[in-house]
Amino acid sequence: MTQIAPALIGVKGSRPLAPTIKTLTGRRTMLLRPSILLCTALLASAGTCLVGAAQAADRQPAAMAAAYAQMVDRRLLVPAEVLPEYAALAEAALRQAGASISAAQWLFLVDRNAHVQAGLLLWRSAGGDYLLAGASPVSTGRPGTFDHFQTPRGVYPHMPANPDFRAEGTRNQNGIRGYGAKGMRVFDFGWQTAPKGWGDGRAIQMRLQVHATDPDLLEQRLGSVQSKGCIRIPATLNRLLDHFGVLDAEYERELQAGRPFWVLDPQREPVEDAGIYLVVVDSRRDAKPPWSVAGAPVRKEQATTSPRASAR
Repeated sequence: MTQIAPALIGVKGSRPLAPTIKTLTGRRTMLLRPSILLCTALLASAGTCLVGAAQAADRQPAAMAAAYAQMVDRRLLVPAEVLPEYAALAEAALRQAGASISAAQWLFLVDRNAHVQAGLLLWRSAGGDYLLAGASPVSTGRPGTFDHFQTPRGVYPHMPANPDFRAEGTRNQNGIRGYGAKGMRVFDFGWQTAPKGWGDGRAIQMRLQVHATDPDLLEQRLGSVQSKGCIRIPATLNRLLDHFGVLDAEYERELQAGRPFWVLDPQREPVEDAGIYLVVVDSRRDAKPPWSVAGAPVRKEQATTSPRASAR
């Protein structure tokens, strides 16, 4: 079994507090006092951050990080010193969008910067503390060619008004399965305004989606700009988001009110703090950081518990 060496790191704004090293006892670690908190643990040779906070650690961030390590085969090891930057970018984006978060919830943050191309699964407490469950290479829009956009920055709620669907696994005229293998979920964030990546650059409407990509021909390109404007993610991350309903808070609310959704997996195990927000930021880096280099798929951690025990 992989040994876990957690390090609890607190920052206040952009000024780091003195880091405190904690030993994880069982599956619980203590929450410190700062307004933005990031608890990271390096899973040896796993490339994943394990996180936890007080009572929530048992059921939420630490358990989700374990599930991420078990299920997601393309992962990035984000250094602890980088995490406060992304917490600050997320907070700024949420504030600018006027997003009201009154309870703890998950959000998916994407750095569209061409030198980074990473997606971070973050847990945000009601008070604005941030915990990282895992990160993976993604591909966002590549402007410069007809019908291609740069993925727009902003905060996008995942709502049933823009219904998700599932990939049919069919190939286009170029032999590409654009949405990935059959059954992959396409998370739809509706029509959004973005400048054209060609011609006069005028702002027009594009459909913003998060989805898997061709597992044989395109998934190995994750970590570089490739798409027409959508966000491509690893198939295994697609399954994790889908199975645990990480961004399905509104779907679950309407389901409880009596509205059926064929797209929801009947075997799903929704997390308690499901959220709705996709947050797209740009870190404005001018060189590729070593941690964002996407390699071959890594070995998934050997599961020692059921998916339910790992993510609830």
